[in-house]
Amino acid sequence: MPDRMVGDVMTQEVVYLSADTTLDEAAQAMRTQDIGDVVVTEGPTLAGVVTDRDIVVRAVAEGRDPRSTRLGDIATRDLIMIQNDAPAAQAAELMRDRAVRRLLVHDEARQLVGVITLGDLAIEMDPDSALGQISGSPPNN
Repeated sequence: MPDRMVGDVMTQEVVYLSADTTLDEAAQAMRTQDIGDVVVTEGPTLAGVVTDRDIVVRAVAEGRDPRSTRLGDIATRDLIMIQNDAPAAQAAELMRDRAVRRLLVHDEARQLVGVITLGDLAIEMDPDSALGQISGSPPNN
C-alpha cells in the first residue's frame, strides 16, 4: 500500500460547528451525518476538534448538561494535521506516535481538506481485519 496517499483515503466531508454550539446539537449533527467528529471554529479560525467520545468522557461522564455545555468547553485544542499528499502509512505512524484515532488533513496552502481516521486506514490497508470489516460496515443506528 505504499502508493496510497492520505488524500486518497481521507473523508473529504468535514463538518464545522461553532465553539458556541451545544453538545446536544453537535451529537445530533454527528448522528445525522454518520460521523464521529466535528471541527470546532471560532469565527474563521479552526479552534479544535470534538469527537463523540469527547462528549461522553469530558461532558456526560462529568455530569455536564449537554444542552448548555458548548463545544468550546471540551474541544481538543491541539490540532494534529497531515498533508494530503503524505503517504497513508505516514498517517498511521503519526496516529500511533500521538495516540490519536484521527488527523485533520490539509493541502499545500494549509487549508483543511478532510479528516483521516483509524477506520479509514483500516479499510484501506487491512480490509480483512476485524477493524477494517467493522469500519467498512454500514452504521447500525
